[in-house]
Amino acid sequence: MVNKHVVITGASGLLGRAVVEKFRQGGDEVSALAWSRADKDTSYTKLDLMDTASVDKFFEQHEVDVVVHCAAERRPDVAEADPAKAAKINSAVPAHLAELARKYKFTLIFISTDYVFNGRNPPYEVDAAPDPLQAYGHQKRDGEIAVLDQRSKGAKATVLRVPVLYGKTEYNAESAVNLLRDVVQDQSGKQYKMDAYQKRYPTNVLDVGRVLFDLAHIDKPLPAILHYTSPAPAMTKYDMCTIIAKYLHLPINHIMPQTEKPTGPGTTERPEDCTLSTTALSDFGIDTREDQVFEQWWSKEIGSGAEA
Repeated sequence: MVNKHVVITGASGLLGRAVVEKFRQGGDEVSALAWSRADKDTSYTKLDLMDTASVDKFFEQHEVDVVVHCAAERRPDVAEADPAKAAKINSAVPAHLAELARKYKFTLIFISTDYVFNGRNPPYEVDAAPDPLQAYGHQKRDGEIAVLDQRSKGAKATVLRVPVLYGKTEYNAESAVNLLRDVVQDQSGKQYKMDAYQKRYPTNVLDVGRVLFDLAHIDKPLPAILHYTSPAPAMTKYDMCTIIAKYLHLPINHIMPQTEKPTGPGTTERPEDCTLSTTALSDFGIDTREDQVFEQWWSKEIGSGAEA
């Protein structure tokens, strides 16, 4: 295997940290791009991805083989509240990186989302027609369109769609899944309504990192679009709370399952079931196994006494 110079955007985030670790363990030279956290940690390279001139200069000055674009505004409610701001990182930045991929001949892997689908006709193959329900999905889809447009012009650019992610966090709000631990642990008497309607496929960032590493080192051109997701059965957020509570040895009487689709003012619409088919990824020769099984991971994480 030939080692490469790999650039990871959003390297200080939940997914980015796992991806950086995997590529460095594999012997690659990694440029870990970050913004605010780079002020406190010199292992990151500080770069504002929305400053196009600075991004252009970076790629002018560095020979790069692969870029894994993890940076995103991943919170649907935030993207809905300020779509113009979120679109800069979710749509404009991948468009710019795809242009640079064509110019400098590096491989770009753009991390997208199952939320580009409406959730009404699962499972979704890679050629299924996107139909986002909310601003976040639209923004990521716009990013996909821009990346694929540059691919049609010769860029080595690929979209990898993934579902909701979890893993070792620095603070639980880094993941919509890990955040549920805070809800379970809140035994103050506060009552919570928890979604028991939407089917999710929480996938560990360590597994995504392995898939990305394998894609970056496979000796053939990458397909335009690929999917990776946990093969485990679907679960709702309420189901996840139940599992987390089991290993925390805490009751969840304060968490009420909400079995109907949430509606009303301020509600960000979410798809019911966006099951991603991994057939294309498997057919391409990438192992789609799941090393980090949800319940087993939480058992070890909570059992270790570490903060999630």
